Amino acid sequence: MIARQVRFPSFAREVELGKEGYLAIAGVDEVGRGALAGPVVAAAVVLQPGTGWLSQLRDSKKLSARKREGLSAAIHQGAIAVGIGSSSPMQIDRIGIAAATDAAMLAAIEKVSQDFLLVDGARFPFPQYAGEPIVRGDNLSRSIAAASIVAKVYRDQLMKDYAGIYSGYGFERHKGYATPEHLDALCRLGVSPIHRRSFKPVRRAI
Repeated sequence: MIARQVRFPSFAREVELGKEGYLAIAGVDEVGRGALAGPVVAAAVVLQPGTGWLSQLRDSKKLSARKREGLSAAIHQGAIAVGIGSSSPMQIDRIGIAAATDAAMLAAIEKVSQDFLLVDGARFPFPQYAGEPIVRGDNLSRSIAAASIVAKVYRDQLMKDYAGIYSGYGFERHKGYATPEHLDALCRLGVSPIHRRSFKPVRRAI
């Protein structure tokens, strides 16, 4: 039986860019794009190489909630810069999820000082900045992995807070995604103010 090779995020691309003269490289990622409720949140993170906990960075989806929260706190404390941006459900309905995601990323980017961006995904929608996209970047780049962790922890807490305002939907558990519990709550309770009305399951419940 051949063991499957496991790839962990590294600083390989950041090191290459440093040799080209870039000094502040920000990883950028988003979370919440596919949810039915709540905002889409993005983070931009400029890391300080040489810190011990950096080797623990992974795609946020591959970490437990407790591990994500601990790493997010370490990133906020030890990173050179951290920026967070978001687009509301109303903005998502107005301009579409792709444009709203770009807007959230741009808001995060504008909060950090950087000279090159590594953006998770296949697109680089920021011609005003130097940078590049990396497909599955949260599995390859530690800077992007850090951004994915910060964005997820921030958004998860927002959804927990919303659960206290809009009770019965289970936002604290599914974080707005289309789980059976969530779809059942939509049928029973109707649409809340933080639901994305342009998304098909929500439109059906209106």
